[in-house]
Amino acid sequence: MNLELYEDSKREGKREVVTRFSPYCDLVRYESSVTPGVWVSMLVKKPAQKGYALFGTHGWHMTLADYEPRFEPYEDLNYLNVQVDMRGRAYSQGKQDCNALELWDVYDAVAYVRAHYGDYLIDPQVVYFEAGSGGGGNAMALAGKFPDLFAAVSALYGMSDYAMWYRGDKIGEFRDEFDVWVGVSPDADQQAYDARSGICLVDNLYAPIFLAHGETDERVPVAHSRNYVRAAQAAGKGALVSYYEMQGVGTRAHTGNATQQQLETLARMSEENRSAHKTPIVLPKTGELEVGGYVCTRDFTLMLHDMGKTARIAYDLDKREIRFVRKPACGYTLTWK
Repeated sequence: MNLELYEDSKREGKREVVTRFSPYCDLVRYESSVTPGVWVSMLVKKPAQKGYALFGTHGWHMTLADYEPRFEPYEDLNYLNVQVDMRGRAYSQGKQDCNALELWDVYDAVAYVRAHYGDYLIDPQVVYFEAGSGGGGNAMALAGKFPDLFAAVSALYGMSDYAMWYRGDKIGEFRDEFDVWVGVSPDADQQAYDARSGICLVDNLYAPIFLAHGETDERVPVAHSRNYVRAAQAAGKGALVSYYEMQGVGTRAHTGNATQQQLETLARMSEENRSAHKTPIVLPKTGELEVGGYVCTRDFTLMLHDMGKTARIAYDLDKREIRFVRKPACGYTLTWK
């Protein structure tokens, strides 16, 4: 577990990217399925023995680590480890949009890995996600927008409510991106932030999710995880959530002041969440789902024509029927698979 990926310590400029392969590490470019012509990248670290696929994303301002060819096995790498460089970052084309279509880059990465890295996988249908900080916010939203994609999710010191995070950014280090990536403030359009926030999609939670947060985190306050846990409990999803709050931990660095024992506990609990869940998620045959810009399941995708809008649907998989419980204020496209 490399927690430095999530500390949001630097901003990288654009890089020229060419797909590159080596025995144990690849840098792969792949085309977006939802915005053709946009190419994004992922770093794939390959285990010496077959394992499960573990996906992740970077911190809010960050990007992929520099690619280095690898000719010897990584020590203690038990997963096919895939780090996605979402659109608009250093290794990828397109524009950042804060948990909207950039999360589809993760979905496309899963599809690519299933198609091209099957020899490294115990079961291509069982995939996991783990990320922190900005990636932790991605994790909560992925669990809601793709409710049956991941067998288990870990969201480390992530932001569950982007409107709350925007309003709490006292020094303005994140609002400048929000104003561009979302295009509006939450005071002007609360729904645009709800559509991107994991806490607003918690009704869609079917994958077991592990959350961890430092009690005194200065950049992503602990209320983000606490509130998500409470929202999940209120939605009847509490049994799917495990939470570790690290007492006395958190400065400008998310794990500032953490002891070795606390870091080991975090890593152990995240791993336990995966090892206890090794079967794909299966949605109920009938139910309701929140839609934040879109919702994508194994059986259907409902894509709103405005990523800043929300809706609620009732679905019946056997009848292949969907009706709106709460209609969106825009058009939409429904695709059955």
